[in-house]
Amino acid sequence: MRRRQELVLGAFGVLLAFGVCEAVSRAGIVRRAYLPPASEVLARAVELAGDRAFLDGLGATLRAWALGLGLAIALAVPLGLLLGSVPVVDAAVRAIVEFLRPLPSVALIPLVSLLLGSGTETKVALVTYASVWPILFNTVYGLGETDPLAKDTLRAFGFGRLAVLFRVELPGTAPFIAAGVRISAAVALILAVATEILSGFGEGLGIFIAQSGLATDGTRDVLAGVVWAGVLGLVINGVLVWGERRLFPWTAGERGVGVGT
Repeated sequence: MRRRQELVLGAFGVLLAFGVCEAVSRAGIVRRAYLPPASEVLARAVELAGDRAFLDGLGATLRAWALGLGLAIALAVPLGLLLGSVPVVDAAVRAIVEFLRPLPSVALIPLVSLLLGSGTETKVALVTYASVWPILFNTVYGLGETDPLAKDTLRAFGFGRLAVLFRVELPGTAPFIAAGVRISAAVALILAVATEILSGFGEGLGIFIAQSGLATDGTRDVLAGVVWAGVLGLVINGVLVWGERRLFPWTAGERGVGVGT
């Protein structure tokens, strides 16, 4: 019942925003060159679904997103397990981690472009850098929340450090890792599109938005591209939330959200 109410309220909010934008534009309160009617933007977004060049660019953005997120998971989970399991290592690298974490990925675009050139490599590197942190810190936090009694019980029965890690700590940390992946998935999509917009090279959804912004009367295409970005983010988040609820029905909707935020 609660989920149904949330869906109804969400749909009502979308329709309300759509109606307000449509009315403001049709009434001439804002010039159409700045805010086209929402119906025209939506129609253009649907029209883009049949544009092969646009879909190729969308595929390029999704490839960079998937590669960057995959690399972030492969790097952050083992590193988080190491930092959470070995306090000496955590203390040794804490200063470096705290120095690197606040650096905005978009500020690194010129440097990464100089080192890797234009193309997918630059996007993947920046997406990976931005996506590592939520997964890393959720993994470390999850290890800290593992039941100490379960670990002590295994040790009492003669299980070694690796056995405790794989039998107790990793399963207990899995919901936190899943929450970190969900948060990083949104960050990765934002960075993939933003990198394309700011770099101005290659192909992708961000390139389409940037080029539309330079065209005469291109506001409609810009907003249509933004609609596509929002729909992608909504679909990705919905799939990951569904996966969390299936894998961790006792905690995925509550425990992980607070940690990531």
